[in-house]
Amino acid sequence: MVKVISGQHHVSAMTGDAKKNLRFYTEVLGVRLVKKTVNQDDPSMYHLFYADETGTPGTDLTFFELPFLGQTYRGSNSISRTALRVPDGALTYWQERFDTFDVSYGEIESVLGRATLSFEDHEGQRLCLVEGGSGTPWKKGPVPTDVGIFGLGFSEWTVRRIEKTARVLTEILGYRYVTTFERDGHDVRVFETGEGGVATEIHLVDRPDLPSERPGRGSVHHVAIRVEKTDDMANWIEKLDARGISHSGLIDRYYFQSIYFREPSGILVELATDEPGFATDESIETLGERLALPPFLESRRIDIEAKLKPL
Repeated sequence: MVKVISGQHHVSAMTGDAKKNLRFYTEVLGVRLVKKTVNQDDPSMYHLFYADETGTPGTDLTFFELPFLGQTYRGSNSISRTALRVPDGALTYWQERFDTFDVSYGEIESVLGRATLSFEDHEGQRLCLVEGGSGTPWKKGPVPTDVGIFGLGFSEWTVRRIEKTARVLTEILGYRYVTTFERDGHDVRVFETGEGGVATEIHLVDRPDLPSERPGRGSVHHVAIRVEKTDDMANWIEKLDARGISHSGLIDRYYFQSIYFREPSGILVELATDEPGFATDESIETLGERLALPPFLESRRIDIEAKLKPL
């Protein structure tokens, strides 16, 4: 029997400059670099993982470095916004911080009763801070822990085939429809899974009028959702096969196990396990301090390090 998805695992996006990306996310947003590694499918590029104090599943925002990537041409069939959770009452601090670092941001608005502040990074990555809940921000970071970012919130998908995408969420992945609200004149359908709450939500924006997004710097590559145990993955493969959904099969990412597939609007979805986690090859205290390589790449360390620019 397939167990319930418990919410977001991580979101992976693209950057054209890993060094500037590292500076923004650690020095401005105050999230911890918990894993400095490479793209396992192309180890010539960095893959940086930012998360809470201990790299807890559900707190990771990751970036592939693609130096020659062009700009993003925004459109439908895309992951169009990623929410990051902060404590209640934190948004006024973040407005002042964004002013200090010249970060583009919008007005504080209420989304489903939660205070939310949209902003963009230096490459146009669309993000927002959403108040509510609690967690463990990076303790040694530049942002006070009582207002710090501690995890992922909702994932917003802008799609052209909303009915088909919704059916994948509910009939295959086990999400529940919650409500529909309007933003900027367009319907947004909200789905949740597991225990519910903002960290389990996917928001579908209905935009059949837009062309498909042409991804580049500042776009999201994929969203991963949480599977608790590796033993559950065989059941997910069986379920995807039964519904005729093409997928990658089980892939060992060393820090977690993965299955990838595309839903009907073309968005890449990853099923990722909570185990074994980031402390597999580094202690919690030293996460992100050295270039971490999975065992199958360790023999190539000297060559890989020679091709990467120091951060």
